[in-house]
Amino acid sequence: MKSPVSLSTGVTYDRSSIQRWLDNGNNTCPATMQVLQTKEFVPNRTLQRLIQIWYDSLHHPLQSSHSPTSTHSQSLPSKDQILLAISDFQTSAQNRIDSLARIAQFARDSEENRDFLVRTECFVPLLVGFLDNVNGGVELLEQVLTVLDLVIAKMEDREGLKNLILKRQGEGEKQSLDSLLIALQQGSHAAQIASVRVLTAVAVDVESKLLIAEKEGLVSELLKLITPEKDPDLIENCLSCLVAISSPRRSKMRLVRLGAVKALSKLLWASNMSVSVTEKVLKLVETVSSTKEGRSEICEDSACVAAIVNKVMKVSSVATEHAVTTLWSVCYLFRDQTAQEAVTNTNGLTKILLLMQSNCSPQVRQMSADLLKIFRVNSKSCLSSYDTKTTHIMPF
Repeated sequence: MKSPVSLSTGVTYDRSSIQRWLDNGNNTCPATMQVLQTKEFVPNRTLQRLIQIWYDSLHHPLQSSHSPTSTHSQSLPSKDQILLAISDFQTSAQNRIDSLARIAQFARDSEENRDFLVRTECFVPLLVGFLDNVNGGVELLEQVLTVLDLVIAKMEDREGLKNLILKRQGEGEKQSLDSLLIALQQGSHAAQIASVRVLTAVAVDVESKLLIAEKEGLVSELLKLITPEKDPDLIENCLSCLVAISSPRRSKMRLVRLGAVKALSKLLWASNMSVSVTEKVLKLVETVSSTKEGRSEICEDSACVAAIVNKVMKVSSVATEHAVTTLWSVCYLFRDQTAQEAVTNTNGLTKILLLMQSNCSPQVRQMSADLLKIFRVNSKSCLSSYDTKTTHIMPF
């Protein structure tokens, strides 16, 4: 190539060659056969620089530090070597996995290196392009996700990233979610985490949250990965993703239908969950409790209500607020008798009384007061004779 340019599909061609293709009446990308939304070119300055490095290495081998053999050094790759690796990744199917491994090594080394990769023209679209059209098996998919996960935190334009990964192109549809689901189902532990982190990063608006939540099989797989016997890091990342996509009502309904309440209840009873994991679990329970179907599932599962009561004042102020909000929702706002009885049977009133005397937030104190009013007027709950040493602090 003498003058490399990229089409809207992210594929790079020599300017004169692609111009002839378009002049002959074609309106597709020769490599992907996607219909072009625009026929404008973007100069690929990164590849232009690579061409110059290659030219210099041939004509001035003693003066150049960019000899192709240096890319096989065991030391950390230089920036120029990484540009060559990116070129190999793009053009050589045989060397893609090795090139990605070098790029991942470079990215892990420093924030500066990750910034460099993000700023490298067309690099992230190139990565996503392979995510969208993975045909090299799970191993290549794992390497693509590894690198994408490393650089994704440095990307400020999450809207642009969302469009790259999720937006439909022409008559077809992006296959990125299929690839991410394959990584969840068949990938290594590290690839599973990387896949979930990518999903979380692109869940930036209602459209993207729904696309992810309604992808067949994806939420089901996430729920399978939050069982107590799974790795804690994987569980926490899956929970973060579920929290990120759960705000639209349709997403909440899908979570409930797929059995999220039972899965979350099991996690609440697990003994090895960290504070941050417990907070995320309770956040999700609170989220689904805002739907009629979610409240019904929670109230019908006495173990779930008991687990929620058990976490009040036991984990953190954040966890307590999520737990109390859920109890307030099912017991006070929606007056569910089953949930009220479950709270009473698990000594929940004592905790609520103690919580009101603690240094809790005004919102939590008000919800606690509302709950006590409900139990006071509930004939099945004889609060006036409740057997507890804290009756002297009753607010009524």
